[in-house]
Amino acid sequence: QVQLVESGGGLVQPGGSLRLSCAASPSGLAMNTVGWYRQAPGKERELVGILASGGSTNYADFVKGRFTVSRDNARSTVYLQMNSLKPEDTGVYYCNVRVAEWSRLRGNYWGQGTQVTVSS
Repeated sequence: QVQLVESGGGLVQPGGSLRLSCAASPSGLAMNTVGWYRQAPGKERELVGILASGGSTNYADFVKGRFTVSRDNARSTVYLQMNSLKPEDTGVYYCNVRVAEWSRLRGNYWGQGTQVTVSS
């Protein structure tokens, strides 16, 4: 069974930074595309950014140049570095991992979400 556990959320002032982590288990998981999504109150979940296994990325326009998705395959961990945070970045952030098709654990998995609040 695949589990994704996010951490690193919290309260930060505008202009500040946060780094979210998403630890996947079991270790050695064959992660294909990984990414982060977010959901603001009263809104639908939206893409923040994704990182394919080959290194290509896709970011939402509203985070380009401010947020970076990275991964540590050895640790089965996905990160989201968020800089220059704005109040409109407030929401619940969800980690997403697609496991390779050849793996017995193949599928699309979500974390439980971590709250990010940007406020002075």
